[in-house]
Amino acid sequence: MSAQSDVSEGGGPGGPATGPPAGGRLTRTVALVGLMGVGKSTVGRKLAESVSAQFIDSDEEIEKAAGLSVQEIFDRLGEPEFRRGERRVIERLLNGPPIVLATGGGAYMDAETRALMKEKATTVWLRADIETIWKRVSRRDTRPLLKRDNPKQVLADLNAARAPVYAEADIVVDSGDGPATEAVKAIREALGLK
Repeated sequence: MSAQSDVSEGGGPGGPATGPPAGGRLTRTVALVGLMGVGKSTVGRKLAESVSAQFIDSDEEIEKAAGLSVQEIFDRLGEPEFRRGERRVIERLLNGPPIVLATGGGAYMDAETRALMKEKATTVWLRADIETIWKRVSRRDTRPLLKRDNPKQVLADLNAARAPVYAEADIVVDSGDGPATEAVKAIREALGLK
């Protein structure tokens, strides 16, 4: 599946909760959600640059706040504690000025974090097929949830379980093998930025 301009509005009531940004600038944070490896950081950086907004990766902010890597937090404190810290960091970021925010793959699964994002941001589900995602994530050994037997099956199972929740995002954009600029263009169009 390649990035395409086939953008659909997600299950959020009424689609994106924002009108066209004033003067081509964001009036509301854009939060990218989706499975690991769909391109949230890559697309997010390019989107932020295109709208002159700050880009923030929530995992990087969590690491700064904790003084530990995501892997170390998972190993030492467990996933529930990681999710609590993640929620606090995302809430802080959403209470600031409009940014482009790339969230970790599990952030939107947490009901409280999801409610915060729905209230204070326009959410974009970056969606890709499993083969594309696997090709991307298998290049690095830094994904805590994939440090198990048969990681490709774990990834497929995560995708199946999470897709219905990701589908609640305001905007859905396919991000495949094409250049990230195609996904950026589709997001800009959905936000009313031509």
